[in-house]
Amino acid sequence: MFRQMIPFNDLKAQYQDLKPQILERINRVLEHGQYVMGPEVNELEGKLAALVGTKHCVTASSGTDTLLIAMMALGIGFGDEVVTTPFTFIATGEMIALLGAKPVFVDIDPRTYNIDPRKIESAITSKTRAILPVSLYGHCADMDSINEIAGRHELPVIEDGAQSFGSTYKGRKSCALSTIGSTSFFPSKPLGGYGDGGALFTDDDQLAEVMREIRIHGQARRYHHKRIGINGRMDTLQAAILLAKLERFDWEVGQRRAVGAGYTAMFSERTPDVVVPCIEHCNTSVFAQYTIQVDNRDAIAKALNDHGIPTAIHYAVPLHLQPAFRAYGYRDGDFPVAEAVSRRVLSLPMGPDLLEHDQRRIVEALVAALH
Repeated sequence: MFRQMIPFNDLKAQYQDLKPQILERINRVLEHGQYVMGPEVNELEGKLAALVGTKHCVTASSGTDTLLIAMMALGIGFGDEVVTTPFTFIATGEMIALLGAKPVFVDIDPRTYNIDPRKIESAITSKTRAILPVSLYGHCADMDSINEIAGRHELPVIEDGAQSFGSTYKGRKSCALSTIGSTSFFPSKPLGGYGDGGALFTDDDQLAEVMREIRIHGQARRYHHKRIGINGRMDTLQAAILLAKLERFDWEVGQRRAVGAGYTAMFSERTPDVVVPCIEHCNTSVFAQYTIQVDNRDAIAKALNDHGIPTAIHYAVPLHLQPAFRAYGYRDGDFPVAEAVSRRVLSLPMGPDLLEHDQRRIVEALVAALH
């Protein structure tokens, strides 16, 4: 018998808890009428920089645009190469290609799903201009190893922390671990707005200045354009919403960790047939997704959906096998770990407001489907 659907990410419950603060923040913007780059944007940037622990935060229109702005600020362009992972959302590779550069993919660590640092150095050539690791599913890549390799080759590192904002690596916050950190405020992200948005983080004064100019059409002052840029500004309303959400963000991060740990404990007690997330001992995770591996994934997903439990696949097709990247000559079998994982991963409902009894219902339904 069909039961009530469990939300995959319960943004409605979050809104109800923060409704007064959110509406108050929105109303302030409506009253002052500065809808683009209003005072809330500067306020948000200051609070985010303090939270992450960097000198500078530069907000932008989306997490995709932040990657574009970061690479433009580093001068990456036609004929260059950027080393990155094939197991991620398309925006990571897409922005490299959009600049006329080539995404040079490196296979992933089978335990963490993040780029395997042991395979990076062999992918670096005279055309390499940056390394772009992704901190997937809510926990950071091995940034010290990546930074060490980058340092030997005098390359900048851009951390794509769209899914890991709020997590830590050896006590340091995601997005403060490399030359530039990038994150997304898409609604389903650990810190999400009610539309698109993103932010860049750096300790480099010159890079921060260049990124600020690029996001406003390369503008240093009104109608004075030092460089080619984009329209990458954050809407003031999104900044206002994020400011309200910051009030309970620390609590949400703690809840996400608790829910993630709860899933892992429940599966460990019930079945060995589920591969649970591996979080390195030096990391914490915000569990942007709680992603497992199972055999017969499609059948499992259908069985869960029939019981009112939604699932998602992050990601079913690695980037090197996407039609959009066919021109680079990648083939099936080039990155076997990413390809194998892509056939088995399944993301379960996740969020700070996921109730324990719903979590147990999810685990019980999945165990039943396996057996």
